[in-house]
Amino acid sequence: MRGIRSIEILCLALAALVLVWSSSIGAHPWALVSLLGAFAATILAFRSRRFLPNLGRVRMQVESWAMVAFVSAVLWFTGRADSPLVNLYLLPLILSAFALGRATAMAQVGAAIAVYAGLVVATPGLDPTWLAMAARTVGVMAPILLVAYLTSTLAADVTEARDRIERLAHDDPLTGLLNARTFEAVWDHEHRSRERDHRPYSVLFVDVNQLDRINEEFGREAGDAALTMVARCLQRSIRTSDRAARCGADEFAVLLPGAPPEVAGTIVNRIRHNVFKTTLDLRSRMIRCSVSIGVASYPQDARELRELQSLAEHRMYRDKELRRAPGVEPAV
Repeated sequence: MRGIRSIEILCLALAALVLVWSSSIGAHPWALVSLLGAFAATILAFRSRRFLPNLGRVRMQVESWAMVAFVSAVLWFTGRADSPLVNLYLLPLILSAFALGRATAMAQVGAAIAVYAGLVVATPGLDPTWLAMAARTVGVMAPILLVAYLTSTLAADVTEARDRIERLAHDDPLTGLLNARTFEAVWDHEHRSRERDHRPYSVLFVDVNQLDRINEEFGREAGDAALTMVARCLQRSIRTSDRAARCGADEFAVLLPGAPPEVAGTIVNRIRHNVFKTTLDLRSRMIRCSVSIGVASYPQDARELRELQSLAEHRMYRDKELRRAPGVEPAV
């Protein structure tokens, strides 16, 4: 918002300086003072928190279009088609390209071209033929169109890169699940919430059995394929409100909001079934995986988050010992 304010003030200051230096303000004093005063009042209104609260994008739309309208009015009083301030259109257009996207920026370019074409028609002394007026409009506005298009393209690339960085900061790059750091934050928030409303939840810790054996026999890529497969099975097995994460080399965690032990047990069985029935084709061999799972439920098992974590991990390792699952078996 600070950048938008700077652009608006810069637009107002440049327009005021040119109006004073060109003596245009002397020819239309009341109209120009009213125009500058109205735009200054608009800037102040935009700074008020009461103006379109909670509608940040709509607010920016209004601000950018207000600047386009202001620049168009200034051009009329500073030489119309011969105004030295035609490039002032770049300020709202660049703002829109970065903040509002290509569609809004191109719509404003179209409006600016239409306004300038009208100014060409209204400017005395110019060649009145349509070909000459069109050539002048294209010659003046084409660079503005190009700058707006390139800026919007750059803005889209920057947004995509930022989104990718944010995903990498929150998600595991291999499986697409949450990473351990994000899961801990989500779990902590959920735990505090459940403490306030005294509602249950459960957490699962899942270990892929004998992943090392898969890596040794079939290579690292096979191990990654196994992890990805287990991640997909987790996502198929849990509810839309649940959150799954990869928390270690071969470990996953699942948060089950509002799930008592009975519901958690049903989801555990579903995970085991989905993992075992899904096969991997590794070097012309069909391989099955298995998982060990530990469950802890709040508040039945413990009331402290760390106690729940310790209990779920202990039960996961205990499940691993009891099952003695071979981890990988040829598919039948």
